[in-house]
Amino acid sequence: MTPEVALQTAVRARLIATPGVIALVPSANILDRNERPNPRPSIIIGEGQAVDEGDTIARTRVRVYMDLHIWIEEPSTAGSKALAGAIRTALRARLVPGYAGIHIPDCRVASARFLRDPDGKTSHGVVTVNAVVEEA
Repeated sequence: MTPEVALQTAVRARLIATPGVIALVPSANILDRNERPNPRPSIIIGEGQAVDEGDTIARTRVRVYMDLHIWIEEPSTAGSKALAGAIRTALRARLVPGYAGIHIPDCRVASARFLRDPDGKTSHGVVTVNAVVEEA
């Protein structure tokens, strides 16, 4: 199991288990896919990056950045902002990756930005998750 996949799995598991998130997006619409159009509303697990922290000689600690794309059909960005807040709340508690030998000692929402889609009826948010993932 790679740190990136472990984080993605843990984040999705947390989101689909959080009532505040599921109240805004059905769990079936929280997915990893590369297809447009995306369901409305949805959270699409998007781009990511893993960076060696360089703080252990064993090279077992990696900082993983992961973007979550929010898609909601709405005339404003209020729904996207509410969903980003629900995601932030969901990720405050420590994540359990569900894989032996992987630990996620720190995970947080590092940023959120909100855009209007060119179609004129869709709100798009990008929530960036910043996590430290350790391999045993």
